[in-house]
Amino acid sequence: MNVTEKDVAYVAGLSNLELTAEERDRMVRDLNAILGHIDTLEKLDTSKVEPMAQVSDRYGVDESKQGSERFAYASREDILEGLRKSLPHEEALANAPDSDGIFFRVPKVIER
Repeated sequence: MNVTEKDVAYVAGLSNLELTAEERDRMVRDLNAILGHIDTLEKLDTSKVEPMAQVSDRYGVDESKQGSERFAYASREDILEGLRKSLPHEEALANAPDSDGIFFRVPKVIER
C-alpha cells in the first residue's frame, strides 16, 4: 500500500494541521519509506524467533527465570483509586472560570 498526497491531506485535515506543499511531499515520501521497510521486515522468516516481553535484557532482569517470567519486575499490583482521597467535587469546581455546578465549561476550540 502506498500513501498518496490525498491520504496525507486527509489525515492532516483530521488533525487540524496546515501542511505546506513541501511538508506534504516530505510526509508522503517518509511514510512510504516506512511502509516499504515494514514490507521488507514482513518477508523475514521469524518462525524460529521466540516471542519476547521486552527487547532488551539489559535492565533489572532476573537471570534465574525463563521467558516473560524474567521481566516480572515490570508489573505491579493494581491500586484501587478508593484508597486515595480525591479532591472534593465542589473544591475542584471552586476556581473554575465557568461551570454548570457539575462539569467544567470550556470554550469550543475547534472550528471548521
